[in-house]
Amino acid sequence: MQLSPSQRRSLLFATGLLFLVGVLFICSFGYYLMSPAEKDGQDQLFLVRQGSTLKEVAGELNRKRIIAGKSLFLLWARLMGHGTEIKAGEYMLNPGMPPLRILSILRKGAVVTHPVTIPEGFTRKQIGAVLEQKGLVNRKEFSALTGDTEIVRRYGISGASLEGYLYPDTYQFVRGLPAMSVINTMVRRFLEIVEPFRERMKQLDMAIEEVVTLASIVEKETGRAEERPLIASVFLNRLEKNMRLESDPTVIYGLKQFDGNLTREHLSRKTAYNTYIIRGLPPGPISNPGKEAIRAVLYPAESNYLYFVSKNDGSHYFSETLSEHNKAVEFYQKKRRGTRGKTT
Repeated sequence: MQLSPSQRRSLLFATGLLFLVGVLFICSFGYYLMSPAEKDGQDQLFLVRQGSTLKEVAGELNRKRIIAGKSLFLLWARLMGHGTEIKAGEYMLNPGMPPLRILSILRKGAVVTHPVTIPEGFTRKQIGAVLEQKGLVNRKEFSALTGDTEIVRRYGISGASLEGYLYPDTYQFVRGLPAMSVINTMVRRFLEIVEPFRERMKQLDMAIEEVVTLASIVEKETGRAEERPLIASVFLNRLEKNMRLESDPTVIYGLKQFDGNLTREHLSRKTAYNTYIIRGLPPGPISNPGKEAIRAVLYPAESNYLYFVSKNDGSHYFSETLSEHNKAVEFYQKKRRGTRGKTT
């Protein structure tokens, strides 16, 4: 069908108008993507939670005024196929960043990490408290997960909890991670550390649970690196002679409430962890030991020592006989009347 001159003019006008609108839209779109919401904006932390949708993220960015409007941001992300590429985590964003850069940061997962140091000898409850203080996990959830036997079995560990297997180290964690991801990182680090010791465990015919349990006691008994092999030798010597370990830290671990003052009543209280009453090792680790405490158990000092007592300066006096030990206890207790020295 042939168009009349007026129809042709109308069509050309409509086509030109559409083209102009399209050009203006593209220019506006490009201007939006390259223009920050605020020229002099301040850095702010922005959290993308696990499972958040692109629409939710864009809405939160708009609400916090990191971007000016969410519709064009959403449109561009979807046109480029980035809708499912936003990574969870905490980001340092600035309203002075153009939306195109913000989207790129979210796609790359350029998250902010938080360093957290777990000291050697901390219990899983203490670790949970540190992680909660850093805003990384809920400590009650952390405690429940690390005490879940089904989760423990996944790592090939036969204990009742992951106590002993949460390796003390400095980690870089991202806020917003599931607690299970944090736990997995710590256990994997433990497995990585102990792997070179597997052959030595076989030579000594010691299960990993035995090694870690004894290492956890060694870790709690002394803060001095040079003493760990000696402390380990005392406990190994006692085990060989079927003597009770008589370790104060194991007693403390078995108490539901402890105010820092270990009494004779505590020492006589029957618990699964009271090594003044039970023979052999307690049912599991009492802390999370570091590499050197594990090494001390597998490569102990050669000694005939069966006893040690605190010298009240962080070090210990070691004895081979009970009479020598009793004299040492009396001597060092004179310096600290009213407080019982750590004895074994």
